[in-house]
Amino acid sequence: MAELAGVSVGTVSNVLNKPALVADETRRRVEEAIATLGFVRNGSARQLRAGTSRAVGAIVLDIANPFFTDVARGIEDRLAEDDHILILASSDESNERELRYLRLLEEQGVQGVLVSPAEEDLTWLDQARARGTAVVLLDRSDDGTMCSVGVDDVRGGELAAAHLVSLGHRRIAFVNGPTKIRQCADRRKGVRKALKSAGLTLSDSLVEVTVSALNADGGEQALTQVLDHADGVTAIVCVNDLTALGVLRGLRARGLSVPDDVAVVGYDDVEFAAVLTTPLTSIRQPRYQIGRAAADLLLAEAGTRSQHEHEHEQVLFQPELVVRESSGPHQPR
Repeated sequence: MAELAGVSVGTVSNVLNKPALVADETRRRVEEAIATLGFVRNGSARQLRAGTSRAVGAIVLDIANPFFTDVARGIEDRLAEDDHILILASSDESNERELRYLRLLEEQGVQGVLVSPAEEDLTWLDQARARGTAVVLLDRSDDGTMCSVGVDDVRGGELAAAHLVSLGHRRIAFVNGPTKIRQCADRRKGVRKALKSAGLTLSDSLVEVTVSALNADGGEQALTQVLDHADGVTAIVCVNDLTALGVLRGLRARGLSVPDDVAVVGYDDVEFAAVLTTPLTSIRQPRYQIGRAAADLLLAEAGTRSQHEHEHEQVLFQPELVVRESSGPHQPR
């Protein structure tokens, strides 16, 4: 690196540890060399010389979402069985934050990283894998290039919409997140598939609303769009339970009854879904098991000398429809 930048090893050290001591132009050359070589500083070097790191990193979309809290518990419990610890970070659905956290985790010498990606493109993980960092995709399926643990979200979306169709609903809103997130894209495919299978025309039967925040506030904002700009909607499928919570909150504020006026289906079946004033029909994912399975794969991959020789495994769980009071038959007016 020093040779590439045309500076001394001491100057490189200053750029990494005391950048204020280095002239701007010299610092720029060193930083360019760092980027070119894909160098990651090892902040745990002394510990690593004494033995192998016992830390594993996980980068999830939003740890405030109870879904990921339960997944993290599964990861943590499995890691504890092998005397490992978990370092957890939220990307807030930002690829820039993902990249930053990945670098920070590598600097800490983690054995590997579990990632729930914010976007479809996964090339940003290539350099980390080339450096020998084990990577397992979390809550995401893959084509075999990496280990992954996910849920059949196309099937999940299909279950949600088919349930409402079976109850007589023929104009359904789907509150979704950005389709750059695989889970959102797959659940959308499933909803559309169910409506087509029922012989319904998508332009007449489906109203799609995309929210930027996959939380209760996003769900309430989406409800405003549905009720103010789409006529005849009698049921709503939500991309997760947090957005469903916002939809329920908004319906209550407008004096509308669930499910008599509008039926609602969520996704994830987090713990609060069953204890709401109107218990929420939801698509259940095995959250804890997802975390355990992902940690298991990561420990196996981290123990493999060469990831290129490692046979990557894909674990795909099946979702389950859990029917509660928030979804009921269409009530003709």
